[in-house]
Amino acid sequence: MTAANEIDRCPWAGATGTEYARYHDEEWGVPMTNDRALFEKLILEGFQAGLSWITILRKRENFRKAFHDFDAARIARFTERDINRLMNDEGIIRNRAKIEATISNAKAYLALSERIPFAEFIWGFIDGRPIINSVTSFKSVPTETDVSKRMSKGLKAEGFRFVGSTTLYAFMQSTGMVNDHLVSCFRHAACAKLQKKLKIAGL
Repeated sequence: MTAANEIDRCPWAGATGTEYARYHDEEWGVPMTNDRALFEKLILEGFQAGLSWITILRKRENFRKAFHDFDAARIARFTERDINRLMNDEGIIRNRAKIEATISNAKAYLALSERIPFAEFIWGFIDGRPIINSVTSFKSVPTETDVSKRMSKGLKAEGFRFVGSTTLYAFMQSTGMVNDHLVSCFRHAACAKLQKKLKIAGL
């Protein structure tokens, strides 16, 4: 039961005022269409693999500083010296494989962007129309879907790494490609309203 001074939100978000609750209330499920913002979220979801999202959330500003606000052009030029710098940066996840994947992903992102905007490519997997679910329990929410599997295959074909289908379903949830807020959550209707108004250039 929700306390009198609380609002109905997805149970994973916790109580009002927590870092998770703020993320849930302000970001999770809101449609994202900015290329750089989508690239950042894709990289952070990759770093999250094997860890909890709150770990990444608490280090997000450090990640932004370490990776120059996720400027793909700058990241693509990183050298071994930069990798060593990042491996000594306690403010981020010091995983060499994930750091190296971020550099190769920046290169893949730039190459892809020469043909098609990243947002158009990503949203193209659902024809620019968000999937609005009617979730009553998180027990019924899948960890991957046919769409996330196709997206994983498509990104890997473009040279991206750490983009497994489970990682990409979490990416879809967080970027508003799919609405998995519980129907009882106050954010379900709000996000659905934004999703129904969505228009992706080129789609």
